[in-house]
This record gives sequence, C-alpha cells and structure tokens, in this order.
Amino acid sequence: MFVGDETIPFDKESYEAWSSFLPPERIKKGDRSGNVWGPAGPEGPCGAANEVYVDDLEVATLVFMEYNVAKDGSLSSLPEKGVDVGWGLERLAMILQNKKNIFETDLFAPLLELLPNEVEERRKRIIADHLRGAVFLLADGLQPSNKEAGYILRRLLRRALVYEKLSGLASHVFDAIVHDIIHEYGEFYPELMKEGEAIREEINAERERFGKTLTRGIKELSLLGKSIDAERAFRLYETFGLPYEIIKELGGEKAETLTREAFDAEFKKHQEISRAGHERKFGGHGLLLDTGELKAADEKELKIVTRLHTATHLLNAGLHKVLGEGVTQQGSDITAERTRFDFTFPRKLTLYELKEIEDLVNYAIKKDFPVTIKEMDIDEAKKSDALFFFKGKYPPRVKVYTVGDSTEIFSRELCGGPHVERTGQIGQFRIAKEEASSAGIRRIRATVD
Repeated sequence: MFVGDETIPFDKESYEAWSSFLPPERIKKGDRSGNVWGPAGPEGPCGAANEVYVDDLEVATLVFMEYNVAKDGSLSSLPEKGVDVGWGLERLAMILQNKKNIFETDLFAPLLELLPNEVEERRKRIIADHLRGAVFLLADGLQPSNKEAGYILRRLLRRALVYEKLSGLASHVFDAIVHDIIHEYGEFYPELMKEGEAIREEINAERERFGKTLTRGIKELSLLGKSIDAERAFRLYETFGLPYEIIKELGGEKAETLTREAFDAEFKKHQEISRAGHERKFGGHGLLLDTGELKAADEKELKIVTRLHTATHLLNAGLHKVLGEGVTQQGSDITAERTRFDFTFPRKLTLYELKEIEDLVNYAIKKDFPVTIKEMDIDEAKKSDALFFFKGKYPPRVKVYTVGDSTEIFSRELCGGPHVERTGQIGQFRIAKEEASSAGIRRIRATVD
C-alpha cells in the first residue's frame, strides 16, 4: 500500500477498508516502487496500487486510477476515476484448491495425466503449458512464423514438439491434450470450439515442417565439441529450427555462457543481412512495383503479376460462388511466381470444391470478359455488391473493377489495379495448393500459364 509522498497522498481510503477485517500488521506500507502504477508511457493515467498476497504469494493487484501524468511530470485529477483489478486466476485456484503449484490445480492436472508416467515432470509441465498457450494463439488467428508474434507461437510449439520427440510420444498424445484444452475451455471461449479443426491442422502442419530436420538438429547439437556461442546457436536454429530454449537445455555445459540477449542479437543481425540481400536482388533500389500486395522486379514480371492479379479477383469470386457468402478475404500476396490468397473458411476444401473453383476461373478466362473500371464514392461502392477487403483502408473515392459483359457479371471488386483489359489475356489458371494459413483461415496458392 502506498505510504504517500509530496504529489500523491497516503492511500487512506484503502487502508481503512483493509483495516476493517485485517490486523494492522498484515497491511504493509511502501514507497512508489510496486505501490504506484502507470503511466505506460511519458504521460497518461496513474494511481496508488494495492498488491494482495496470500501466504507470500501475490494473487491480485488493485490500481486506483485517480491522476493523469502530463509530459512535464505534473499530476492532475482524472475527470473519471476507476479501479483496474488484475487477479491471478491460476494462483487463486492453487490457493482455493490447497495445491502446492498451479500444475496441481484442475487447470493443468487433467492435461498432465494424459502424458505417460515415464515422462519427466518438468517436461510434462512445459508440454501442457506451451500447448495450451499455442491453442489460444491459433484460435486468435495467429500462425507460426519467424516474425513478431508468430515467432513466439512457433517457439512454443517447437519446444513442445522437441519434448514429444525426445520422450518418444506418438502424435495422438498431443492430439488428446489439444482436444481436452479445446473442450475444457471451450465453454467460456467458444472460438476454441469453432476453430478446433484448424488448430489441430496447424499443429500437425508445424510438426511435419519441423520433423524433417529435428532429428538431425538434435544429433548436430550433441556432436558440437566447442562451447555454443550465439553464432553457433543461431546456426542450429536457422538450419534445423531448434529453439533457443532447447539449445540452452540440451547443450548443457557447452551452452552455459549462451544468453537470450546474445541469441536475439544474432537473430536481428541475420534479418538485416537478409533485408540487404533482398534489396540487392532487386537492384538496390526496391522493386519496379511493390504495393504490398503485388511485387514485380521489371517489366516482364509486371505483366505476369498483372495477369495473376486479375486471376485473383476471379478466384475470390469463384470462392464465393462455390463456398457461399461466409467467405471473406484476409489478404493476398502476388509475385511473378504465384498468387497467394487467404480467406475465412472453417475447414479444408475438398478436391471437388477446388476443381469446381478452378473450373469457374478458367470459364471466366475462356469467356474473354472485358475488365471495366468505374470510380465512385466508397459507400456507393460497398452498396453495389462489390467485394472488398474488410481490413483494407480505402479513400473516399474508389475504383470498382467489373469482370463481365451485358449477359453476365462474373466479379465486381474494389481495387487499385493493375489489371488486364480482357480475361482471355490471363492464360490457364491452376490451383497449386490449398492449406491452413491459421485458425479459421485457409490459403490458396495458384499460378497462370
């Protein structure tokens, strides 16, 4: 509890409230450290805080937001005061259930029971904790990658998958844990049930991606005779996908001096090298075309991505015709090699559905429809039944591209171009792959000949 200073007074109201049912010796007063919260930046709301402990374990923090901190550090009263309460659910469960740690509570114990007795307890806890975190991240639409939050998700999954491998677990064990997580928490987090199949598919896909190099990576790690510094550790990650935590743990004494900070610095250095290489590949001055969605290095590639761009509009229309109006675009990426299109859909597409979509696109190409442009207000465009990217930011006036003629409109979509003049210029459209991009989001990769 905050003892008070020259700017924020002693939190008398809280003290009197706690004193009504606690003896004075149980209420500890302290300075600003840990007893005043905020602001998050140089300015913003702040206030005195109460940290609540049970048997020396912190279970809650109550923050009484009463003041605003200006850039110069001065305080003023907030017009609307509030209380920010943060409870540690798992710690509270531990106390109420009289358990020694959170892994003995009913939040984790059922998951640990699904793992064989011979698996070391520490590994059991890491597997259960990491899989639970990964399931929630996947349900939120995240996907494993080497960037930002996707990198955290990949680290969680791969550390668990390493222990799956080292413990000799069959894949159905993880499947059972994931199933229980989804169904135990699904009552309160319905998105878990909704995205259940996509979550399982993405975990299996990461296992398949990682499994190809995991065995060799573990062997390479064991054969390293010298101490493992950040450069060697990153090489193991880059070549075999071994997470830092696994290198640190399995490296033993050889990885004793390895730190997270040094590894992350090596990771950042590699990203800068890759970025410089990308710039050199495209002449050191970027691309001829780079809208974020479309990329082309020269005139030849520009012609190809233009064909692919119009084909992507036809693909979007084909998806709606075959799968229904529940489909919404989630992003696209077009290079001279292929188009990549992400869209919402709860399951894997059947071969019949993919063939039907591909045939529809090629039908529109064969019809050699004209591609026409009309500029209109954004509200008018959205009312015209034109498809548009819900996450996209559009100006007040937009261009609407229509593919069709007086007898048939095949597609209509908000866009900024470039496009072919007639669909017959696209060539043969082929779907190369359909896969999960993340929970509830599918991805199609396609080419044109």
